[in-house]
This record gives sequence, structure tokens and C-alpha cells, in this order.
Amino acid sequence: MKKEMQFTLNGEEARVEVDSAWTLLYVLREVLELTGTKLGCGYGECGACTVIMDGQAVNSCLLPALEAEGRSVTTIEGLADADGQLHSLQKAFIEQGAVQCGFCTPGMIMSAKALLDETHDPTEDEIKEGIAGNLCRCTGYVKIIEAVKAAAIGSKIV
Repeated sequence: MKKEMQFTLNGEEARVEVDSAWTLLYVLREVLELTGTKLGCGYGECGACTVIMDGQAVNSCLLPALEAEGRSVTTIEGLADADGQLHSLQKAFIEQGAVQCGFCTPGMIMSAKALLDETHDPTEDEIKEGIAGNLCRCTGYVKIIEAVKAAAIGSKIV
């Protein structure tokens, strides 16, 4: 049985009819066609599906879609500004070479954003903890950590 759900998605009001068995990931990718959020493992282990809900990084593959009712959800598509300018984290990932195959990148960036929103000047250990739920098979994490550090430093300059 489907139910209409209303929530804020990337700063805009969203209304969608959802089945009670659907996950937020399914709604984002298949119904709303926002494919930046990835389906990796489907069990909340890899972090490829990470989005920010009410300021917290969450695994959208585990979250029943109806849990987002009345809440605020940000996906990777919601980070760039209205003019298409990339978010400082997106720029830092590019500049630091933290993107290889790119599959983990959206989830990794969303976890890093949630961290930087709470901790503006994280230590390396805090960065490692903040992205601990995200797996990357390509980069070895060094460049990812450097990108998060660079984004944190860049945000202090503004």
C-alpha cells in the first residue's frame, strides 16, 4: 500500500508516493532519479548510500523511506550551489586526487560534510572516525583524508 510522503530534499519541498517497504535509497534513485547516491552492499556496511538527514549522516539503504517524512534530506546533488559551483568538499576531492573510480565518493563526501558541519577543525583521527562507515577500494584513504583536511582549512579562510 502506498502513502504520500512529504519532506525537504536538497532544500526543496518534495512529495512522493511511496510503498511502506521502500528504502530512502530506492526512493532517491528509482523514484526521484537522483542517482548520485549509490547502492553498494545494501546492508549499511559500505557507506556508498550515505545521505544527510537532519544534519546526521545516515545509510539510506537501511532507512525506511517513510522515516524521512517531515525531515530534511541532503544528497550529493544538493551540495553544489544554485549556480553549479561545487561545494568546497567536492572541490577538495578533485584537487587532492581523492577520486579514483568514484563509486564511494558521494557517500564519502556526505559523511565528511556531516563531520565538518559539527567539527569545523577536525583532527586526523576525527576525520578517520567520521568516514569510518565508508569503504573505498581504490585510494587507500590517504588522499580522502587530505581532501577533508583541505576542505576544513578552506572553510576557515572564508
